[in-house]
Amino acid sequence: MDDKKYSTSELIRRFLPYFKPYRKTLYFDLFCAFLTTVCEIVLPMIIRKITNTAIEDVTLLTVRMVLSLALLYFVLRIIDTFANYYMSNTGHVMGAKIETDMRSSAYSHLQKLSETYFNNTKVGQIMGRITSDLFDITEFSHHCPEEFFIAAVKITVSFIILSRINLALTVMVFAFVPIMTVVCRAINKKMRAAFKRQRYLIGELNASIEDTLLGQRVVKAFANEEMEIGKFEVGNKDFLNIKKHCYNLMGLFNTSTRVFDGLMYLTVILGGGLFLVYRKILPGDMVAYVMYVSTLIATIRRIIEFAEQFQRGMTGIERFLEIMDADIDIFDEPGAKDIVSPKGNIVFDNVSFEYPDDHNKVLKNLNLSIKSGEKIAIVGPSGGGKTTLCNLIPRFYDATSGKITIDGEDIRKITLKSLRQNIGIVQQDVYIFSGTIFENIAYGKIGATLDEVKEAAKKAGADEFIKELKDGYNTYVGERGVKLSGGQKQRISIARVFLKNPPIIILDEATSALDNESEYEVAKSLGALAKGRTTLTIAHRLSSIKNSDRILVLTNDGISEEGTHDTLMAKKGIYYNFYMRANEIKV
Repeated sequence: MDDKKYSTSELIRRFLPYFKPYRKTLYFDLFCAFLTTVCEIVLPMIIRKITNTAIEDVTLLTVRMVLSLALLYFVLRIIDTFANYYMSNTGHVMGAKIETDMRSSAYSHLQKLSETYFNNTKVGQIMGRITSDLFDITEFSHHCPEEFFIAAVKITVSFIILSRINLALTVMVFAFVPIMTVVCRAINKKMRAAFKRQRYLIGELNASIEDTLLGQRVVKAFANEEMEIGKFEVGNKDFLNIKKHCYNLMGLFNTSTRVFDGLMYLTVILGGGLFLVYRKILPGDMVAYVMYVSTLIATIRRIIEFAEQFQRGMTGIERFLEIMDADIDIFDEPGAKDIVSPKGNIVFDNVSFEYPDDHNKVLKNLNLSIKSGEKIAIVGPSGGGKTTLCNLIPRFYDATSGKITIDGEDIRKITLKSLRQNIGIVQQDVYIFSGTIFENIAYGKIGATLDEVKEAAKKAGADEFIKELKDGYNTYVGERGVKLSGGQKQRISIARVFLKNPPIIILDEATSALDNESEYEVAKSLGALAKGRTTLTIAHRLSSIKNSDRILVLTNDGISEEGTHDTLMAKKGIYYNFYMRANEIKV
């Protein structure tokens, strides 16, 4: 959970730019709000006019006067009807567009964040921030300026008119407003904290549900359904408790406002009654006064009722900003250029790396030169930095010190897009998107034709099994490719890279999770993929890298051994021991 605190003024200041594209709509919406307010303000004046005229001299109250006042009010109500329709329709659409823009901004920003952010943030929390947390923005962005504008007009006009009727009584009534404001503000502060906690807990609940559903096979395999239900119930009850706390604060909030409502009405009854007794106010003025006070109290109550929506909106904006303020660690340096037709010469020049979140040092002063088209295999103990070394090339992380070059160009001087477009990656944990086989392979090249996809599948050895499926390339693979075997998913991922056709290939334990038959088929595909390309292979199954041009043994001390398979076996060092253990040969 992010502990950064934002003040209300800062949240509003950061939110205001999203109104800019729709400012004309906003201005007209506020104008319509003004028109609806005029209708409410004029009514007590009409009643006052009729009442005072009748009391002063009933003969002065003519049919013409009544009809004229009625016509005026009728015209105002027609205007009010159209103005209210615009506010309810176009005003809400404006709010929905702002919500959409904010969600797009958040999603675009997420695409720029580094692995570190996603390693430390639950997907359920991220999902909550860009979906449900922004739902209230539609209402907030529409009603916030509208409600406060209407309230400002009504309170100001009411105060002026009421002061002209009876200044003393007006001062007595309005004396409660600042007290009410202080009390409401104190409760509002607690409500905002409670709403933020509520949003956090629903994010945790979503994350828990997602984790369990995605791992449902493991849950069932270990017969841990009851344990998972128990964990869910804990989170579910925590969410219930925070909602109960929110409703408790809302009840306290509404009760306090009703107390002030009653005190204001009591002041009008007592003060106004006494002023009538002593002839300090006319009956018609008293009627108008009561109506204006009712309007004033209704306005204050409306603002107070809106306070819940306001706090929800503030919470949504706050959690939105926590995404937008997450640092972009990996970005294009000033003056970065696209790399054109790279050959694939890679050099690590005195490279050191430590993870930015836990400062775990993985690589230290590493030097390595890889020639274009060379096939490099990297082996070593877990935690030695094999995957980290490969992750530095496409800049999933940036080296802490030193530099990495491709064809002599520092990769930080190459645009991220062109750098990654020229690198193909096949991982052990293949990610298959929910959709068809065609869509998953075509992900390697936007706009690829069916013929291009089929050609890539043939090269990857995937075309044969795809054609045997009922719907062929249009077969729906399910979420995360659950309808495919491990070998099938792996070959689809290889086809995806074939379609991309990059000069540099990274194979990160691409066959270690497969059975022997699948490994053999995938290994053939990988061999075809690596042909003519600079290839880095991370492997635990050492038999798959015997034909590499060079094998690197990477340990916590750096590159401890280097050479061909035969050279390293003859050396009888670390690699020799790895290979012998892997093949279960006793010496």
